[in-house]
Amino acid sequence: MRLVFCGTPAFAAPTLATLLAAGHEIALVVSQPDRPVGRAHQMTAPPVKQAALAAGLAVTQPEKIKSNAEFRAQLEAIAPEAIVVVAYGRIIPAWMLALPRFGCINLHGSLLPKYRGAAPIQWAVAMGDAVTGNTTMLLEEGLDTGPILLQQTVEISPQQTAVELFDLLAHAGAPLVVETLAGLADGSVQPVPQNHEGATYAPLLDREDGRMDFAARTAHELVNRWRGFQPWPGAFTTVDGRKLIVHRMAVAAPALGQGLPGEIRVDGQRLFAACAASTWIELVEVQLEGKKRMAAAEFLRGNHFAVGARLGTQAP
Repeated sequence: MRLVFCGTPAFAAPTLATLLAAGHEIALVVSQPDRPVGRAHQMTAPPVKQAALAAGLAVTQPEKIKSNAEFRAQLEAIAPEAIVVVAYGRIIPAWMLALPRFGCINLHGSLLPKYRGAAPIQWAVAMGDAVTGNTTMLLEEGLDTGPILLQQTVEISPQQTAVELFDLLAHAGAPLVVETLAGLADGSVQPVPQNHEGATYAPLLDREDGRMDFAARTAHELVNRWRGFQPWPGAFTTVDGRKLIVHRMAVAAPALGQGLPGEIRVDGQRLFAACAASTWIELVEVQLEGKKRMAAAEFLRGNHFAVGARLGTQAP
């Protein structure tokens, strides 16, 4: 097919490469504008643009697309048979949805209607799900509400982080898009409406999502949220009023009995904190505000806690 491809982050790059390998004509790649990255705020091209230029493809990066007459004329002149959208990061306007014969095909990193929204992969891990997957669907004006084309399931291992799952789903989803286009072309794939009553949402992450709530969440729940919120916002709390980032953690087994939420317990060179439902979490690697990250044993050599000291509260 003659395609237009819309995508921005690394998650979309495998689909672009796989479409090219399958013999599709990518007439144009649409990506978000270059953005400043890092402390130096160096202008950096998004991964999809970098991949497209390396493949010798034409790239455009409009700041806005809904009322962009020049961009609209460019796509109408191409007359794509389908527009493939993977993590583009822009709402696709009605004129663009109606343009291609086979519609706008989206790859979404969840088993729709579960986890509609901006962060489906992170929330699937954070909620402790054992299974997730990819969905190809026809885009419409609602948020991830379009009819389903194909789906595939992917297991989430107990230790897997969102970073690892992103890579797994990105590479698994690429051939699913190729299969979807082939099925649309020969009629073997037909759109199936979503069950909207079963929809759940995966909102964009906020910095506060990383704050550890020892009173409301069990150790398992806190570990799952840490796994899901990688690389950002991670997991953090406070100790004596200073921010403490937890880079690695584990559920303490067996549990250590009763404790007030956030209560600190030191066992040799190991650091534990009490969580909801009489569960305990081990803080394996931490980073105190203004300091380097370090193993718990090293942290404990420079920090001593009074009996009854608690994380997430001021010192008693």
